[in-house]
Amino acid sequence: MNLTMAEVGKEYIVKAIETDDDELNAFLFSLGCYSGEPITVVSRRRHGCTVSIKDGRYNIDDQLAEAIIV
Repeated sequence: MNLTMAEVGKEYIVKAIETDDDELNAFLFSLGCYSGEPITVVSRRRHGCTVSIKDGRYNIDDQLAEAIIV
């Protein structure tokens, strides 16, 4: 299941990042989003969601959310 299908407020563990884009993969890694890390969807918005990774909150679009497998 990818992050677009995750429940708001529930903590998940990132299983994989599915993307062929090295730049996107590096960006997610810089946020602390990589396999084995906990992630929580804080809220949803029209074309994306707000997630909590480690001690930060980030707004990500649907393209990024679809690449994160939980």
